[in-house]
Amino acid sequence: MNEKLLLENLRNVPDYPKKGIQFQDVSTLFKNSACLQEMKQELLRLYQDKGITKVIGIESRGFVMGSILAAELGAGFVMARKPGKLPAQTLKETYKKEYGYDEIEIHSDAITSDDTVLIHDDLLATGGSMEAVYKLCQRFNPRHIYVNFLIELAMEGLNGREALGANKDITTLITVSR
Repeated sequence: MNEKLLLENLRNVPDYPKKGIQFQDVSTLFKNSACLQEMKQELLRLYQDKGITKVIGIESRGFVMGSILAAELGAGFVMARKPGKLPAQTLKETYKKEYGYDEIEIHSDAITSDDTVLIHDDLLATGGSMEAVYKLCQRFNPRHIYVNFLIELAMEGLNGREALGANKDITTLITVSR
């Protein structure tokens, strides 16, 4: 994988969404065809032989590569969304973010016990949203749950990987420590 290409095209936005946060903007990776292809190929390499039947994308940036990966794997795509955005019956979890609390939902019929699930998001910071979606997914008792991020932030005070725990099958494409 061309990690250098991805790191060179990742935009850092200081003090967003609040002072002191160094926001890693993946939209610059999505708009660059070479970066998009590089991420797609690496994700396929990582997951093509895992028997994935459902990919869960976490709102909203997790929808981009999550849906591409689901289509390439021949899997279904499930959206994990903010409250009130899904039209049918949902399951909900509350989680802590770097700068507050939030909730996330998925449809109550999104996954079955026969599924092998990959939960995908753009960024691992504190791990709060992923932990919430992981807990939602566990309620369905799927065969296996994989976790993937495009970027892992290895910065003081975030500790996302540790917060998620060693018992989870986690991969990331690149690590940022700026």
